Amino acid sequence: MSQVRRRILILGTRTFAEEVAEFISDIPGVQVEGFVENMEPGRCAAPKVGLPVIWVDDLPEYAATHEAVCALSTTKRSTFTTQAAALGMRFATLVHPTSLVAKSATLGPGTIVNALSAVGAQAHVGAHVIINRGVLIGHHSRIGDYATLSPGSNIAGCSEIGEATWVGMGAIVLDHTRVGSHSIVGSGAVVTKDVPSRVQVLGTPARITKEGIDGK
Repeated sequence: MSQVRRRILILGTRTFAEEVAEFISDIPGVQVEGFVENMEPGRCAAPKVGLPVIWVDDLPEYAATHEAVCALSTTKRSTFTTQAAALGMRFATLVHPTSLVAKSATLGPGTIVNALSAVGAQAHVGAHVIINRGVLIGHHSRIGDYATLSPGSNIAGCSEIGEATWVGMGAIVLDHTRVGSHSIVGSGAVVTKDVPSRVQVLGTPARITKEGIDGK
């Protein structure tokens, strides 16, 4: 049995938090030791998948010994991470053993890379980004803080995904293309030209279907 070197708390108590806990269990030397709730105190009354659920105000007790990741799929998870940081929590960057991150790529704190994903050379991924199963990020691309890349999405080389933008399942962003911040790229969409901030795009090629949004 490998020795536990890192102890993790997961911010969130919904079904996605369970998935993140399971993928973390595949990483040698890393162990999930609980979930954290910040909205419904009643959720702390019973364990979740056999692990305790901690109320957010109790995080200072764990700050010196644990790291956190946020498992809210919404791009608005900054509220929770800011709250946890103010209580002293540090954030882990975690990569599933079946994923490949180029040596020259960078991943920000709190970012998680789920199974069977790849991050190309010289790519930069910001803080608290969710890279879900089977995501491809091309070389020299940039992914903004709090972005969510859903399963099977493909961000081609030299592209940019803005802060707190949601990219749906199987969506494709072509090379040298920029998607602005707080936008939504619908599942299966193909982005062939730049997308402004705070819009939703759908279809092939992707077209704006909604404006004035704030991520998902």
